[in-house]
Amino acid sequence: MLIHDLDTPTVVCDLDKLEQNINSYADNAKSVGIPLWSHTKSHKIPEIAHMQIKSGSIGVCCQKVGEAEIMVAAGITNIIIPYNIVGASKVDRLLRLARRVQITVAVDSETTARGISDGALRHGGEVRTLIELDTGSKRCGVQSPADAQELARKIADLPGIDFQGVMTYPSRTTIQPYLAETVERITSDGIPVNVVSGGGTGADRISKEIGCTETRAGSYVWEGLTRVQSRADLSDERCPLRIITTVVSRPTSSRLIIDGGMKTFCSYPPVPYGYCVEHPELKIMGMSIEHGHVDTSESSHNFQVGERLTWIPLHQEMALNLHDELVGYRGEQVEVVWPVWGRGKVK
Repeated sequence: MLIHDLDTPTVVCDLDKLEQNINSYADNAKSVGIPLWSHTKSHKIPEIAHMQIKSGSIGVCCQKVGEAEIMVAAGITNIIIPYNIVGASKVDRLLRLARRVQITVAVDSETTARGISDGALRHGGEVRTLIELDTGSKRCGVQSPADAQELARKIADLPGIDFQGVMTYPSRTTIQPYLAETVERITSDGIPVNVVSGGGTGADRISKEIGCTETRAGSYVWEGLTRVQSRADLSDERCPLRIITTVVSRPTSSRLIIDGGMKTFCSYPPVPYGYCVEHPELKIMGMSIEHGHVDTSESSHNFQVGERLTWIPLHQEMALNLHDELVGYRGEQVEVVWPVWGRGKVK
């Protein structure tokens, strides 16, 4: 089958570009000399995760227990969940995984750590644990090196907790003093810090320079070595994921409607949204739930109902999470259809 024969809207992936992104990023991490964890939240597809591991990733990063369950079922044995796992139900699932494979999680409170420890007492098993540091992202994380030291003192000897070190996101050169002080404080109490985990696509060298022992990255799969910031940054050469749509209406000479809207692309600023491979001058200026509103005023092409248009969505990760399948192709030939097994796994 050719990609031109696929029903629309459909999400497709240029396999040559995907493999190039995966291999070049892994090679870059190797050249920097820092171990790489590859995030699966960018694709949620076990086959792609295996490609990342084959390229050199030490394991995969999953943002939720549900994602980790999918990856473990697919035979992946080294997983980090850089997220606070809270609640008996999630902890029970986490411990079931930890008895089968190596699992590392983040905590930023004694409550979260004790919840995991209590689960280990109920079910057996042990979970590798990192303390998350808030080094400026203002998301999760303890607020100071002193807070990290205090938390390490409370949790390092808890049953079922294998304390390994600390983590942060994103890696920035300015946080080096924060990391150094944190490690010094914790080790001064006789508690080993084996891991300092950094993160952020494109931040591998920074992670290494500021003293991290590993780095985490994900969006490089779809977006090259830097995260897409605007329509001007989109590139046909470095973005493998595309959405093929069909023109279903041409109401005026300056507007056409495609068969994909918010539930196909995801609603995500800024406007104009996405990049048309065949006609880069086109702009998606608005979306209804199932309609894409395309401005054709800068194009000389006479668009017809039934014509197909291919788009690189601005946020590939969020768009893919709306679809059941990803079609992989080389040239124009369909080579593989991957179920997006991890979509919707937000628990």
